[in-house]
Amino acid sequence: MDQWEFCVAYVDTHGRISADGVEFIRQSGEYRTTFVTKYLSAMGKDGWALNGIHLLRLDTAYYVLQRPLVAAPAAETPAT
Repeated sequence: MDQWEFCVAYVDTHGRISADGVEFIRQSGEYRTTFVTKYLSAMGKDGWALNGIHLLRLDTAYYVLQRPLVAAPAAETPAT
């Protein structure tokens, strides 16, 4: 069975994205779509894929991203 990890980002297209305590601020003169595209592209490079959008208002939403969960390596059992 596949296991996933999730990231929820608060996206305000007027100029701010907040995820896991990190803020991304839109640059002066930067288009809103470019701002969001740059964020999603950066997350995609880290293996995240957009899973869904929960619209709060026309310009504000929660973006839910997911990627496969990488299992931690099992602890080695000492030889006897």
